Amino acid sequence: MKKILLVAVISILGSLSAFSQKIAHVDTEYILGKIPAYQQAQTKLDNLSKDWQTEVEKQFTELDEMYKKYQAECDMLPEATKTKRENEIIDKEKQAKELQKKYFGTNGELAKKRQELIKPIQDNVYNALKSVASEAGYDYIFDKVTGDIIYANEKYDESDEVLNKIIK
Repeated sequence: MKKILLVAVISILGSLSAFSQKIAHVDTEYILGKIPAYQQAQTKLDNLSKDWQTEVEKQFTELDEMYKKYQAECDMLPEATKTKRENEIIDKEKQAKELQKKYFGTNGELAKKRQELIKPIQDNVYNALKSVASEAGYDYIFDKVTGDIIYANEKYDESDEVLNKIIK
């Protein structure tokens, strides 16, 4: 879908050549892959992720063992002990899920660490990209990997005009 949209946008922009817009593309994966700091940050994130995943898996393995033991002994346990063990299993499951969310949730430790380590590098890439666009006179730069517009000359932003048409 993105490829079709990209082709459509390029076709439309190409047909508007009377306006002489300059378009370029970059490969952000290639660029980031050539930056040693990015590789180091990615390795650090991978190692953290692996360590945290091991910790989470350990919690779920313990939970599984508790549950299997409970199932094997369930028929012989008094009702009060059953209830106590069921509650322990439920608590263990909550703990494991909370740990998983703590590390891998939307605002988890991995996301925070990625923001801390990767965002500054991405900002540097974007600033360099803006500089290249400005120096070479590009109006739009696409990422050839994702098809996203990663730079657009602000003089072509018609958002306020569209908004004015809607509001009037």
